[in-house]
Amino acid sequence: MKERYIEGLIKISTKGIGYASVNPKSPSIEIDATNLNTALHGDRVRILINPEAVTPKNDFEQNQTGEVVEILERKKLEFVGTLEDGDSLYYLVPDDKRVYKDILINAEKLNGAKIGDKILGRIIKWEDPKKDPLGEVVEIIGKPGNHETEMLAIVYDRGFKSIFPEAVEAEARALKIAEVIALPEEAKHRRDFRDIFTFTVDPIDAKDFDDALSFRTLPDGNYEVGIHIADVSHYVHPNTALDDEARKRATSIYLVDRTIPMLSETLSNDLCSLNANEDKLTFSTIVIMSPIGEILKTDFDKTIIRSVKRFTYEEGQTVLDEKKGSFAPTLLTLNKLAYTLRTKKIADGAIIFENEEIKFELDPTSRPIRVYKKVRTDIHLLIEDFMLLANRKVAEYVSGIIHNEPGRFIYRIHDIPDRERLETLATFVRPLGYRLPMNKEGVTGKEINTFLQSVVGTPEEGMIRTATMRAMSKAIYDTKNIGHYGLAFPYYTHFTSPIRRYPDLMVHRLLDLYRRGETPTTEMLTDYHRLAAHASMREVEAQDAERDSIRYKQIEFMGTKVGQVFTGVISGLTKWGIFIQEKEILAEGMVRLAVLKDDFYIFDEKNYAMVGKNTGKKYRLGDVVRVKVIKADLPARLLDFEFV
Repeated sequence: MKERYIEGLIKISTKGIGYASVNPKSPSIEIDATNLNTALHGDRVRILINPEAVTPKNDFEQNQTGEVVEILERKKLEFVGTLEDGDSLYYLVPDDKRVYKDILINAEKLNGAKIGDKILGRIIKWEDPKKDPLGEVVEIIGKPGNHETEMLAIVYDRGFKSIFPEAVEAEARALKIAEVIALPEEAKHRRDFRDIFTFTVDPIDAKDFDDALSFRTLPDGNYEVGIHIADVSHYVHPNTALDDEARKRATSIYLVDRTIPMLSETLSNDLCSLNANEDKLTFSTIVIMSPIGEILKTDFDKTIIRSVKRFTYEEGQTVLDEKKGSFAPTLLTLNKLAYTLRTKKIADGAIIFENEEIKFELDPTSRPIRVYKKVRTDIHLLIEDFMLLANRKVAEYVSGIIHNEPGRFIYRIHDIPDRERLETLATFVRPLGYRLPMNKEGVTGKEINTFLQSVVGTPEEGMIRTATMRAMSKAIYDTKNIGHYGLAFPYYTHFTSPIRRYPDLMVHRLLDLYRRGETPTTEMLTDYHRLAAHASMREVEAQDAERDSIRYKQIEFMGTKVGQVFTGVISGLTKWGIFIQEKEILAEGMVRLAVLKDDFYIFDEKNYAMVGKNTGKKYRLGDVVRVKVIKADLPARLLDFEFV
């Protein structure tokens, strides 16, 4: 057979096996650990495909195999881990178990690190796959188990940094100083909303305010709703230190106790933030709506606003609930309009995911003393619906100008679900007594909504919602529009959060060019196509960091509850144990088969059940169970339960 090569990103499992494909929908090529040839998770590689498949996948298929012949681009060379002693040598043992080799560090490259320190290390040479990579200590993070150490380690291991280079901070300070003189002159050239009632609604602990709403009733009885977004593009220009750093980060990260911002706090919390009672520059979507929620007209303009009220979500919801106060008529009218938008969206097939999220209350030493579920109320939905409207209208407007020509705009796209994933989901829910309707085309958004509605109020609701979400394709940024399946929007983008997302900043720049009748350069569009892929990747890494910080605090909290009994739902089954998700704080742990002494249990994969060989006793997916916490292993992020 003639040799064949492919190029793609490689993913590596915790067992040291690599998988690569040309694109997400093409079959994976499996690469044994001996054939990785120094490739690391996320690297772009060139692979030689073997002449025939040799690794059984199941009774019907086999995985094609291959070997890495060239590293085209390293995803990263810096890794977090613990410094350990190895007979007069030193090793960084990576926290990320997908890094299948420890990193050798000579004494002169320790930079003050001591045995047992959590460090950030960098690979400086690795040419021979049979030898360990050589590295150096970049930064000493701290002692393992310390809150600050662990939070920084989570961020650093995803390639983010908590502080900004001095050049970035210097530019931000200069902009802040110049704004005092520049703002009055800039205001003359903008549509002025400072005399129109304008407000923000955000979490109680928020410091960066991306968006505000204005509202007024027009003489003809229709409503004007202004969706005002921080005009970051006015301050952050290409080829500056601020922009270069924002490109690298691509997103802000929200951990349990802090925000790692995309922009310097001088901009994110001050200059660009739509703080109450301050004149602020914005880029706005202005919508004229009828009293019954029809969209009559949409404009886009550079504006200046002055928010007169900063609502927390709790305050805003109180106004909606009590229907009184000076702001009540406005919020109630906006809530009615938002409900109309939402109803139409759902009727068009948008999928309604209401996954449970948790928040932590930390003591002065950052230990969790309370964990509680976040509640999404009408005021959350009100803001969400108007942000969705702005994003959609921007995408529709630009697509009309460019005739939906690929490569000329940044879209937020969401592909239809992969059929194999849907079949896996259908198999997963069948033993629980549910049926996922499927046909040759797959499943529609309306059918998924009906399916999700059928599990509301059941013990397995949260688990099924999570499994359904995981079966969906991942929303990404791209310069080719295919629509957004989950929202049922044929045109969609991200416009409303330029303080915390770089794609929104790119969209602002492109929208401004197109509305002024100008055309972006070929170089700009090529650059933005690459940055769209980069931003999609960074978004996933930021989400992973956020989940890791939550997982760490869940385990830390449960470590104070050893010996206590909780109610949970069986969320997964494997040959070595039964996964349980606790119902209140959503922490997931395992009952290991080794602790089940009443019988010898066998995993029935077909029916998602663990069955006692002698008694026939069954533990099934979705069963509500009572469990006792017997161990919380914080370094390993593992929680052990036993049935009671």
